Formats: sequence, structure tokens, C-alpha cells
Amino acid sequence: MTTPSARAEQQYADTTGNLTARMAVHEFGTNPQDWYSWLAERLPLSGRVLEVGAGTGRLWSTVPHEQVDLTLTDVSAVMCARLAGVAGAVVRRCEAGALPFADGGFDTVVANHMLYHVDDPAAVLREFARVLRPGGRLAVATNGRRHMAELKDLGTGMGTHSEVTEVTGPALVGAVFDDVRVQDYPDVLEIPSVEPVVAYLGSMCEVPLTEERVAVVRRVVGERIAAEGVFRVRKHVLLITATRRLP
Repeated sequence: MTTPSARAEQQYADTTGNLTARMAVHEFGTNPQDWYSWLAERLPLSGRVLEVGAGTGRLWSTVPHEQVDLTLTDVSAVMCARLAGVAGAVVRRCEAGALPFADGGFDTVVANHMLYHVDDPAAVLREFARVLRPGGRLAVATNGRRHMAELKDLGTGMGTHSEVTEVTGPALVGAVFDDVRVQDYPDVLEIPSVEPVVAYLGSMCEVPLTEERVAVVRRVVGERIAAEGVFRVRKHVLLITATRRLP
């Protein structure tokens, strides 16, 4: 079975297109406050800030960061090339579990929808704790078990993630950090046409969708849109924040 990290490497090593296709479907969210704005209000940002697995750097086009010392990392060279466009940020290419930084060097660590891409989330959380100063803050965004279930239920083989959910995530964080808090971001996607769904599913699958599978998706989603006007997809996103333990 493909591991989460191998899956992520397959997805992101040579292109930003898969991530871009997945991000595009979220533009159909019905929450009047988009995810990045919601997150921006809740990130404990101060001093030296590290985002691990920063992807395209989309977060920092919304989150003001002029007053912080920002470092961004990603394992993908292609993603790091995109991150170089984030004004004022230092970019380092590295594994999440082997960060090339000194102990206690950061005030905040952000892991936005990346922890489920690693094979050993507990070990990566310990690495986050290592590079945080005592009392420093952690912010982890992840998905619940039924996140976007309507898409998963289409049965297209959407790849492998490790289990960092509303059930396991707080306990994993709490094994290393103190003051663990969980906040839910509520949203429902209302997708008005079939094409964004096909693009999303194609970006997630370990092998290309067959013509037969695409036809099934088009039929199922098209019938739902014809009946209801949109194809609704429920999101379940959570933000876990915590504090680095004092000595």
C-alpha cells in the first residue's frame, strides 16, 4: 500500500497543478468567511514564525505577515519555487520530520493541512516541539473523518492519508503539547457544474481516472445538479492549537 509520504511526493514533486485543482473547488464554499480569512484571525502569530509544508504559500496572501520573521518549508522543489514569491519569507526545502533549524528557534509553528501527508505524525509533532521555544504556539489544521464525504463516496480511489482527524488529532498533539484547543470551521460547497468535481477527483487519484469512471462521475453529479441545482459537499475542517511545554 502506498504510504502518505509517498503519495504526497507523487502528487507534488513535479507540479503544483494537483494542489491548485483541489484548492479551486473550495471557491464554491458557502461560508461567508473563507478558510484563509478565518484561519488568519486564529493563528497565534508573533516573532519568528515557521510554516511547515507551506505548499504554494496561498495562506500568506491573506495573513498579514509584515511584522513577523517568516520561514516557509516544503519537501517539494516545485513548491519551494512558488514559495520564493512570498514577500519577506525565507524558504527552505526539507522534510517535516527533519527540520534544519536549531532547538527553540521559533515562536510559532503552523502546519496547515499537511500533517496527514506524513507517515509518522507523532514524530513530526515532536520535531515541531523541538524547534519551538518553551511556551511557543502550534497551529495544526486538518480534516475530520467525514470531510468531503460526498466526493469520497463517488468511489474513485482518492489516495492515502494518515489518520489525523477530529478523533486522533487532539490526542496526538496533546501527547507533546499543552493547552490543546480545537475549533471547527463549518462550510458546505455548492458546486454548480460537473467539471470542477472531475478535476478535483482527477487530482486526487493515484492513477488517472478511466473514461468509464469519469462517465459515472459525470452522470451521478449531473443528476444531483439537475435535481437540486448544485452538488453539495460538506466540509469538516478543524484547527488544533497548543502550547510548547515549559521545561
